[in-house]
Order: sequence, then structure tokens, then C-alpha cells
Amino acid sequence: MSTKSNIACIALLAVCAGAAHAFPTKPASIIVPQAPGGANDVLARLVAGKLSEYWGQPVLVDFKPGAGIIVAMQYVAKSAPDGHTIGLVSSAHAINPSLNQKLPYDSIRDFTPVARLGYNVIGLVVVPSLPVNDVKGLIGLARQKPDALSHGSNGVGTAAHLSGELFKHMAGIKMVHVPYKGAAPLYIDMLAGRVPVAFAILNSAMPHVKTGKLKLLGVTNLQRSIVYPDYPPISATLPGYELTTWTGFVVAAGTPKEVVQKVSNDVVRLANAPDLRPKFAGFGYETAPLGAAEFGLFIRAEMESKGKLVRESGAKFE
Repeated sequence: MSTKSNIACIALLAVCAGAAHAFPTKPASIIVPQAPGGANDVLARLVAGKLSEYWGQPVLVDFKPGAGIIVAMQYVAKSAPDGHTIGLVSSAHAINPSLNQKLPYDSIRDFTPVARLGYNVIGLVVVPSLPVNDVKGLIGLARQKPDALSHGSNGVGTAAHLSGELFKHMAGIKMVHVPYKGAAPLYIDMLAGRVPVAFAILNSAMPHVKTGKLKLLGVTNLQRSIVYPDYPPISATLPGYELTTWTGFVVAAGTPKEVVQKVSNDVVRLANAPDLRPKFAGFGYETAPLGAAEFGLFIRAEMESKGKLVRESGAKFE
């Protein structure tokens, strides 16, 4: 073979190798496990907009609520392993393996971690008509009327669900859990007076708190939140009470490492983008990005710690 032919073959192989991992080659999508109108809706749209700007391709937000996060995560697990289908995950991804022994996927084996983005703050909110103004008052009322109060969450197996179960366990009270397919339908029922108590992601609940339609009794952080410093931690009444929730992104297992690294780098990049940071902070979101490898280790640690809380609280998959 001539020198010119060798050079041509090498060039062709280089082009093919580059094409094999070119990304993105078509519109991508972020799969959100909740219904539109909640905290993850806002978050996903911000991320999608910036990734679209980076990549020069549309990044769509696709809502797939159902069975907590299971419907969405099963969809991501079965998607083509090319990075174009990105699952938005939260603490629920670490909670579910301990809560539900019959998941239709393996939470570790069937996904590749991409990046952690940051943390939401969970709050304990009640309707104004409920005759309580603090955590102590709610505990007292629930003790007087076991199982008479219901508490909502944005889904089975979510951090909001586990927050409520841990609260009941530590306070020694009984309330009935009512799961929803996201925060928006939860608030509809709360504002209609059908559910008086909820553990909710605060960046979606605060508009209702600010207008007086809901009362915020406390946050689930161990200490006062730097985002919501005016509200006490539940731990001030129940010493040791704490539950935090994070959000990040995963793709299907088998996605090329180069693609995973690109998406990871761009998520970390947008978390620190000067034009996005004020928007994240504006709706009560704390950015704390981790790259792919670190996020993978974090998920495993969260599965262990959240699994312990599931066992201690007695939470059940409903």
C-alpha cells in the first residue's frame, strides 16, 4: 500500500472514530419523574435551555410521572445508550432500592451517573385552617387525633415521602400518607382543603407560603437553611431530625465514556454559569456540582444512609 493510501486510511479511521462518539447528533431530552408545575420542572427547563445553548441542539423536557419515580427511571434504563436520553434523579433514586424490593431495574447496574447538580430544601407546610403554628403544635394535634390527619408528598419513595415517615416515627404520631404524581396536583388538593399537611420541596411551595395560602412550620435541614434562614429546622423540636434531598442526572448503562464525560462537564459548567447561578438561587436551589465519578460514589453512599432511614422509620412502598 502506498504512503498516500496509508495516510488516507488513517484519516478515514480518525473521522470514523470521531463520528462514533460525536455528541449530540440529534435533539436530546431530560426525563422528569414528576408532573409539570413542580420544582423539578423549573430546574429541568433551566438545565435544558443551557445545554441546548452549549450543544446547538434542542434539549427537550419530557415528563413521565408514575409510581414515584419508577416509570421515568425504567424509561431511561431502556433508552438507547447514546446520551440523548438523560434522567433527572433525586434522593428518591437512592431511597427506592430499600423501599421497593421489586423495582423493574437495578438502580446501580442499569444506569451511568453523569453529575450531581445540587440540593433542594424540603419544608413542612400546612393549610391556614389547621389550628397549629409550629412543629410542636402539629405533633400535639396529631397525638390527640391518631390517623385523623393526612400528609401529602410528591410521590412514593421520594425524599418528601421519607421526610414525613421519619417525622412520624421520631414524633411518635400517626398520619396517613397521600402520594401524588408531583407537587402541582398536591397543591391543588391542599388549597382545596382536602389534604392539610405536606412535606414539599420549598421552591415550589413558597409562592403559596408568600401569599398566605400555606403555612411553613419548618425545614428538614439539621440547621437553618442558608436559602430560607427565616424558618426553623424541625430538629429544633425533634432533636436529630434531618433529611436532605439532592438532584442530578444519569443515562442508560453502556453509554460511551466520552459522551458521559461531555454531559458531565457541561452540567458542572452550567452549575457555575454566571447567568444561571442567580436563577438557581432565586427559586431556592443550592448548586453543589459533582462530576460523574464522584457522583457515582455519592449515590452509593446515599443508598446506604437512606436505606438505614427507611428501615428505622418503617416507611413502606404504597
